Amino acid sequence: QVQLVESGGGLVQTGGSLRLSCSASGRTFTIFGMAWFRPAPGKEREFVAGINWRGGSTTYTDSVKGRFTISRDNAVNTVYLQMNSLKPEDTAVYTCAADKVYGGTARHLHDYAYWGQGTQVTVSS
Repeated sequence: QVQLVESGGGLVQTGGSLRLSCSASGRTFTIFGMAWFRPAPGKEREFVAGINWRGGSTTYTDSVKGRFTISRDNAVNTVYLQMNSLKPEDTAVYTCAADKVYGGTARHLHDYAYWGQGTQVTVSS
């Protein structure tokens, strides 16, 4: 129904930047919000940032506020995650998710209907 494909991951040194992209295809008109997740140490995926697909309002987890910026381009069905001032603890597989109800504000995995395959971000010290 909806396919999500991430790109833009890579290797960067501490303090560097990366820009992740998540391209949506299929029944994209059903998308209400999109978000980025990553595994937390010893835990399941944690919410990183989300965006309302239509209104553009954003939500961030505390650990990335001031460093990460989520944005979207509706014309090309793509959401971005600009990551600045990267730290080694940011190293993770970042996965894009889409919801049909919560506008990218939900933090529980069960609230998202579609998931991408993930893109690896590695921050070296």
